[in-house]
Amino acid sequence: MKNIKNKQDQFEVLRKIEANPGFSQRQLATNLGFSLGKLNYCLRELKQKGFVKIQNFNQKEDKLTYLKYMLTPKGIAFRTKLTINFMKRKMKEYDELKSELDKIK
Repeated sequence: MKNIKNKQDQFEVLRKIEANPGFSQRQLATNLGFSLGKLNYCLRELKQKGFVKIQNFNQKEDKLTYLKYMLTPKGIAFRTKLTINFMKRKMKEYDELKSELDKIK
């Protein structure tokens, strides 16, 4: 069950990064309802697998350093695979519930 939850977390992180590549880690964590530690763990794992690219930018004017997260082509393919698997699970659940309801009628 832990592996499924981990993949769901990875899917959510990939989705948020794709939709909001300029979000800071704090913004991503807040938006996902994750602690910063959990998000760091997920990002490190996704980077290690080659699904996320992390770019470091310096803004010389105000001396700020920030990170930008981008999905790699491999990350997009992984997110797509997770989406398809999620949809298959939901369709199976729907079919099972429909079958139970039909038995009641």
